[in-house]
Amino acid sequence: MTGTDDGTKAGTRGPARASGPRVPAPWVRTRLRAAPAAALALALLVALTAALAAAFPRAVDRYEDAGLRRTLDDASPRRTTVQFFAPRPDLELSLGEGENALREAALRKGYDAVLAAVDKPLVADRAQSSYGVRTSDPTDASDSFLARPSGLPPRVALVAQNALGAHSRAASGRLPRATDPVTATTSEVEAAVTTETARTLHIKVGSVIHVPGLERAPLAVRITGIVAPREPDGAYWMSTPLIREPSLIQLPSDGGTYWIGALLLAPDAGPVLLGTPGKPERYWQVAPDTSGPTAHDVSGLASAVAALESGPGLARIRERVDPLTDATTDLDEVLSSFTELRSGIAPLVAVAAFGAGTVAAVVVLMASGLAAERRRGELALVRARGGSLPGVLGRLLAETAVVAVPAGALGLGAALLAVPHARLSSAVAAALAVTVLACVALPVRAAFAHRAVRVHGGREDIASVRPSRRRTVAELTVLVLATAAVAALRRGGTDDAGSSGGSGDQLVALAPVLVGVIAALVLVRLYPFPLRRLAGPAGRLRGVVAPLSLARAGRTSASTALPLLALLTALTTAAFGGSVLAGVHTARDHAALLATGADGRIEATHALPTALPGRIRDTRGVREAVPVSVAYRAQARRGSGTAGETAALVGVEPGPYGQLSRELDLGGFPARTLRATGPGGGSSSGSGSGKAVVPAIASPSIADRFGTAPFSVQLEDDSKVTVRIAAVRDVTPAVTDLDFLVVDREALTRRAARPTALLLTGGHLDGAALRRAAGGGVDVRLRAEVRTAYVHSPLQSGAERIYTAAVAAGAGYAVLALLLALVRAAPERSALLARLRTMGLTRAQGRRLLVLESLPQALLAAVGGALTGWAAIRLLAPGLDLTAIAVAGRPAPGGTARLRTDALSLLVPSLAVLVVATGVALAQAWWTGRRGSVRELRAGDGR
Repeated sequence: MTGTDDGTKAGTRGPARASGPRVPAPWVRTRLRAAPAAALALALLVALTAALAAAFPRAVDRYEDAGLRRTLDDASPRRTTVQFFAPRPDLELSLGEGENALREAALRKGYDAVLAAVDKPLVADRAQSSYGVRTSDPTDASDSFLARPSGLPPRVALVAQNALGAHSRAASGRLPRATDPVTATTSEVEAAVTTETARTLHIKVGSVIHVPGLERAPLAVRITGIVAPREPDGAYWMSTPLIREPSLIQLPSDGGTYWIGALLLAPDAGPVLLGTPGKPERYWQVAPDTSGPTAHDVSGLASAVAALESGPGLARIRERVDPLTDATTDLDEVLSSFTELRSGIAPLVAVAAFGAGTVAAVVVLMASGLAAERRRGELALVRARGGSLPGVLGRLLAETAVVAVPAGALGLGAALLAVPHARLSSAVAAALAVTVLACVALPVRAAFAHRAVRVHGGREDIASVRPSRRRTVAELTVLVLATAAVAALRRGGTDDAGSSGGSGDQLVALAPVLVGVIAALVLVRLYPFPLRRLAGPAGRLRGVVAPLSLARAGRTSASTALPLLALLTALTTAAFGGSVLAGVHTARDHAALLATGADGRIEATHALPTALPGRIRDTRGVREAVPVSVAYRAQARRGSGTAGETAALVGVEPGPYGQLSRELDLGGFPARTLRATGPGGGSSSGSGSGKAVVPAIASPSIADRFGTAPFSVQLEDDSKVTVRIAAVRDVTPAVTDLDFLVVDREALTRRAARPTALLLTGGHLDGAALRRAAGGGVDVRLRAEVRTAYVHSPLQSGAERIYTAAVAAGAGYAVLALLLALVRAAPERSALLARLRTMGLTRAQGRRLLVLESLPQALLAAVGGALTGWAAIRLLAPGLDLTAIAVAGRPAPGGTARLRTDALSLLVPSLAVLVVATGVALAQAWWTGRRGSVRELRAGDGR
């Protein structure tokens, strides 16, 4: 009896099976289960890239916002407050109507109209804004008890400002009151003064100050209280600093001085100002809220300020308050200074961002290429069995999106948590761009690879695959456009690019990437030829390792452009960025050196004590203290009837000062340059007659005017010295940004030769110890402190941190690109190594083979990256100005800071590429040796 395989008798039917249509296995789930490691790697790559892409614009927003707040906080409230003022009411009004216009109720109504005219994003800080009435022309106060520094009577301004009690506390007495309605004819009013005004002008509680009247008897102002400001640096007090503390005014004619102070009347006592000759005016002061604006609001803030100064906002105020109302503020200048600083820094930061972004995008594309290569046979089989191209691409898009979209969302969430309090839109857009790129890269790559149905493909190394005409035309087009862009940037520079708008800034940022594209396109075409030339001589060597490695390196995959572009872009960006950072640090060091003249400087407006140099030399950290005497207003002239040229005359000891100049590279000279060949100058007799001719070192402008003929120099103490220019130097340690003459101190009178400054050298100067040793009345400046002061704005420090992080991220992605390139070739190399071992190749030879095979590509990338970085710096240096990020617009000597090549930034990344490539090849050889050749060959090889 026959039966079936399942044990049932022939002719009998087995158990009934469920009928219905067959349900195919879901494509996406099946693919994810088949390759979970690849899906996890893609998710990690997308999440990391999305997190970095989303964090970058938020980090930029944060440091720019901090820079704006610092700029607004550093500017005094007098500059940032928008002040509106109107003259006394129209003379055609009756006296009563004029008085009512100066009362607090009317001023409050005008204040409300002013606030209503303020447009967002400018927001008024109501707690610090103020209004009132004041005398614009302070009048004399002839009371004898008031302070008179040079016998001149002080002048006082009468100010009736709102909310005096809310912004001050009574140090003694009480606040002024206006119990009865105050008019222009009121004979006496109450007032308060601040503690600084009371101390300076000798005012006490109960003092009566008499102010001249206008067609009436003098106004008596009784001081009822002395108040201390609650927030002395707030806009309420500092918008008009006179109400907080008096000012000492010096007359230009005879040098006499007198004080100007303010008497704070009750808020409702304004009408009394109409009875004084002080030209009363109403005012409304709008202090901006500096905590709310962000950097992307700057253009809106500038527009709002312009509208209040001379636009529709001021027109509305004039309509509702007074037709003669005017406005003034320096807030627009403050915002403009921030904008200029940001526009100088932003292109440099964008260079690192575009470079790192390009490398990251290339890595994502390489990851998709690795997945497409791994699944080439599977997709070719699906196409051969009737799968449509749109259907295959849709399934690839779906399975990639299932992994990439959650990973991109996770990266975005991580960026939002890591960098809070910044704009959301730019972060979402960046993360979305990364996610979309990761989703479409694999389908697009598969579409080009499988648009034609074929099961078996030919070899795809550069020895057998010739570039098509379309590819050649595309490469030439990209090459021409990149070359033209770099040439345009070199001619225009960052200033022209920044003034042209966003496209110019992007051109600056893309410059290193464009240079990398040019180098990659050229090197990919030229790379095989020298290797093939070397293959012939290498074949005559003993052994098979060298010729085989050169032959395989010359037949590398045709898809070398992406990894080479990633490495060249990363190396170019790293070299460019490292040179930028090194140039910034060098510029700050040089500016600080020029500002101090040495590692430290002790200077006074008078002669220093005789024992001071010894005390300073004994201070910890001081290696040498070089004394110099500096007369900043010396007059150099040829002949008695000619106009003098102001220059700083520096008296030095030629030996120590010359050595200091040489060590610091600040106009060094040998000591004999200043040694007089004949008898000494004025010092010999101490008269300073100036009969002997003294050799001098001069600045270029002085040398151009006086030449080498002797001329006379008159010092501030009326002594004279006759000098002859013996050498010309651009700089000298003793003075900065001034024309100078350097002479031997022995040629000066005893009084003129006394040191007024000490130039200090030492590795670790202690500022506190030096200030204790120097005592009072002198200025102590350290080079390190001056250098630190140049890093003032968060725009600078934030940009440097972002730049460093972007370069580091680009370097990390470059290493990942190198690893992906090696991983893509790993199966072929492992199979080759297994075959060769069956033929007798030793493990040591296998290691050498893999290292020598990967070395040409790594060497190409390293050398090409170094040369590309050098070329990018040389090409773009004339158009880049590092002054903004180096010193942030602060006064600094030394001129413009230009980009210069930094050797470490060129060599270290390139050597790192060689080390990584060699290490990966050795690791692959070790891992292949552990697996064994039999196992590797049994795994199958489709090549």
